[in-house]
Amino acid sequence: MDSPIVTQLFRQLFRHHPACQSRRNLATLATALQDVRRQHLSDQRSHRQPRQHHQHRSYATRGRSGPGGNTPKSEANWQQRSEVFQHDMSEEFMKYPMVTAMDLRGKKERPRRVKMLMRDFIEDSLYNPNYGYFSKQVVIFSPGEPFDFPSLYDELDFHALLSRRYVEFENNMDAVSPSDTRQLWYTPTELFRPYYGEAIARYLIANYKLTTYPYHDLIIYEMGAGRGTLMLNILDYIREVDPAVYARTKYKIIEISTQLATLQSSQLMKNTAARGHADKVEIINQSIFDWTNPVPSPCFFLAFEVFDNFAHDIIRYDMKTQKPMQGMVLIDDNGDFYDFYTPHLDPVAARYIRVRDAATGGQYKVPYPTTRMGRWLAAQKPLAANLSDPEYIPTRLMQFFEVLGRYFPAHRLLTSDFHSLPGAVKGLNAPIVQTRFQREPVPVTTPLVHQGYFDIMFPTNFHTAEATYQAITGKLTRVLTHEEFMRRWAYVEETETQSGENPLLTWYKNASVMFTV
Repeated sequence: MDSPIVTQLFRQLFRHHPACQSRRNLATLATALQDVRRQHLSDQRSHRQPRQHHQHRSYATRGRSGPGGNTPKSEANWQQRSEVFQHDMSEEFMKYPMVTAMDLRGKKERPRRVKMLMRDFIEDSLYNPNYGYFSKQVVIFSPGEPFDFPSLYDELDFHALLSRRYVEFENNMDAVSPSDTRQLWYTPTELFRPYYGEAIARYLIANYKLTTYPYHDLIIYEMGAGRGTLMLNILDYIREVDPAVYARTKYKIIEISTQLATLQSSQLMKNTAARGHADKVEIINQSIFDWTNPVPSPCFFLAFEVFDNFAHDIIRYDMKTQKPMQGMVLIDDNGDFYDFYTPHLDPVAARYIRVRDAATGGQYKVPYPTTRMGRWLAAQKPLAANLSDPEYIPTRLMQFFEVLGRYFPAHRLLTSDFHSLPGAVKGLNAPIVQTRFQREPVPVTTPLVHQGYFDIMFPTNFHTAEATYQAITGKLTRVLTHEEFMRRWAYVEETETQSGENPLLTWYKNASVMFTV
């Protein structure tokens, strides 16, 4: 039986968004229903298996990308690709104007009759000020009082208590403003408050004193600060344990979302203890990619669970020549999506491929067989595609490193993110794409989804990211697992349960930490 959750979700999208009422979205719905059936079967199997603590945000629609189909001879420089039969959109592809996410920032309606690069489509979907996911949809869970881990018997007790608080939090929100499409998720900063933030504060104090104290102030930049909880936990700890360092501390948040910037400001005013930090904090409501002000002073730059929502380009490789082809998204006059691939890489994607090749010495994964025999065997398969599976390349991450190198030359980066994500869409370094409807996660299989309603979340290949960062900034780094970093800087006994299990160490097995040394 088809999932009533998915049926209601798409009925709601169709009701409020006439542009979605097309046969292509009905095909999309059918595929999404299949996805949910598979997800239900997977969930049933997982209930019979030992718990794996791989964390990610839980939320989706359906896409239109995939190999297959024949290429008309007239398509010499680009190819339309889909897993399902499509109308021939070649005439529209040649006619529609090329736009970027920057061009769409001032638009209040989702675009139609345009084409754009995949990274611009993802950027617009997540960050457009008027309909983007982070601008309009996101709510970050706060568990209330910090969890008293030593009073809990084991991780199951913690999970049960967390579930109760999660339900209570959303019940309270529904009592004020009911919503079927609320995008509610949590972060380690919130779950392990204040212990997570205190571990980061110890790292900052120790490295500040080893490097620039007392000649320079402790300047901290944080990007994507959520509710501002990490900021408050860090400042509270420094004020309590090292007043001399606190007197030299300045904390600056760079936040692209106006909604979250307002929430962070309100957090500073919520009580007397928080208001005491007000003269230490500056909240800058802009994108880091619009940054033009040089910061020559030594500083720490924090980016926790930020890389996962950086826009990526999609690349497929010609199976005969192994030449990369860059993905583009066409949006027709009904708001439906079609993907095309061109051998002419834009300067950003071309630069990323050059930098990655130089930084890694050519040692990185590709989505096709690397041996001649492997490629020959792949070509012998029935209905063999002429393009490889997709690869999602982190072009926005490269641009972030370039901003750090250009405008923050004396920075020290501290970042944490997911190195793997279960349930990703097809492809190398592919994202999870999901939404949330009536408190249930709805995963799908493509990033080509109704803009603003879906989280598009990528894993980070830290081997490649570290090499790219070093090549661009000239700085040395180290990568640790989340558990290794917390064992060094957290007081782990504060989050240990009576059974000896420690959620702070085990709940983020699929996360890594990278920092400048």
